[in-house]
Amino acid sequence: MKVLMLSTDQRIFEENSEVRQRMADFGSVFDELRIIVYTKGKLHKKTAIAGNVFAYPTNTRFKLLYFWQAYKIGAGIIRNSCLPVGMGKSGIVPIPSRTRDKVGGNFAITAQDPFETGLAGWFLKLRFKIPLQIQIHTDLFSPYFRKESLKNRLKLILAEFLLPRADGIRVVSERIKRSLESNVKCQMSYVSVLPVFIDIKKMKDAKIETDLRKKYPNYDFIVLIASRIATEKNFSLVMRIASGIFIKYPRTLFLIVGGMPKNIQESLLCHHPMLKDNIIVESWTNDLVSYYKTADLFLLTSNYEGYGRTIVEAMASGLPVVMTNVGLAGEIIKDNWNGFVVPVNDSEELTRAVKMMIDDSGKRKLFIHRSREIVDNFPDKRSYLEKYRNSLNLMLK
Repeated sequence: MKVLMLSTDQRIFEENSEVRQRMADFGSVFDELRIIVYTKGKLHKKTAIAGNVFAYPTNTRFKLLYFWQAYKIGAGIIRNSCLPVGMGKSGIVPIPSRTRDKVGGNFAITAQDPFETGLAGWFLKLRFKIPLQIQIHTDLFSPYFRKESLKNRLKLILAEFLLPRADGIRVVSERIKRSLESNVKCQMSYVSVLPVFIDIKKMKDAKIETDLRKKYPNYDFIVLIASRIATEKNFSLVMRIASGIFIKYPRTLFLIVGGMPKNIQESLLCHHPMLKDNIIVESWTNDLVSYYKTADLFLLTSNYEGYGRTIVEAMASGLPVVMTNVGLAGEIIKDNWNGFVVPVNDSEELTRAVKMMIDDSGKRKLFIHRSREIVDNFPDKRSYLEKYRNSLNLMLK
C-alpha cells in the first residue's frame, strides 16, 4: 500500500525526534509513505526519513496558503507515484492539466485532523478517487472546545462537513468514538480506535538521569504537571489547587514542565503571590521519564483531551495519577481504582484528591500496581503498526 499523509507536526523534520522515528516505523508496514507537512517560511527541505519515507514541507509565507500548497504537492505526488522521488526542482512536481484522473491500485490518503489537513485530503480524494482517512486527536465535540474560541467553532463546522465524507476515521480514544457517534452521521463501522503508540517497555527500563528529590530537596512531595502550554490545559486550575494545598502542606511543590512565557507566569502568580515558592516552571525536557520516576504524583487539569499520552507514560513509569474527566479517563484511568478522576474545572474535588494522595501512601502504591497491570497489556510496536496498517486497509476492501 502507498500512503500519502497530511500533517502539521514540524518535528518530523527534526533529525532525532520521536515523531520522525514514528514516521519511519509507519513506513515499515507500507510500500511507500509520503508526508506533506504544513510549514511556514523556507526553513525546511524535502527530507528522506527512510528508504521509502519522504517528508515534503509546504514552506508557505502565510497560513492561509497551507491548504493550497499541500493540495498542489499532494496532487503531484499522486500523479507521479511511480517515480522514485516525485519532486521537481522547485520542490513541487508539475501537475499535468488533465482533470479527475483516477489513480488505480493500492493508494490511500490519511489526514492528521478534520480541519486544514482534512480539507486538502478531501479535495485530493475528489480529484483522484482515492480513499481518505481522517484522524481525530482531540475531543472536538467537548463543549469546552467549542467555547474556547471562534476559531474552534469554525473548525468544528469544517469537521462536521468533512467527517461524513471520509472513507475511514481513526480516533485515539473510545471517548471520541462515542462523541463522534452522537454528533456526526457517518458509518461507525469505518471508525478505528487507535491511540498514539507508547513504548511501555522503554519507559519502564529507562534509567533515571535527573532525580527531582535531589534537584528540589526542600520539598517533601512533588506534583508533576507536564504539558505544552495551551488554553485547554487550564493552568489557572493548578494555581487554585496549589493554594488549597500549601497551607496544610507547605513543603509541596507543583512542578510545571513544558515552558511558560514569563508574562503568563507573572499573570498567574499575581493572583496567588503566596505560591511563588510552591510552583516552579521548567522548559520542556527530553528526560521526562526521569521526572515521572522521581515525582510523587502526576496531575492533569485539562478542559478536554483527545487521549492523554502523558497519563500513560506516568502509569508506565510508576507514578500515580489525578486527572480531570477527559481523554482516556474511564477507559484507562478508572476513578478510585487506579487513579482519581474528577469533573472538569472542579478545584475542590481536585484539591481533595491531591490531599488524599499526599496523606495515603498505601493508596498511591495500590494505584501504581493496578496501573502497571493495565499498561503491561498494551500492544508492542509490531502489533501496533499492524493495527495502524489495518485501519487504512479497511478503506481498500
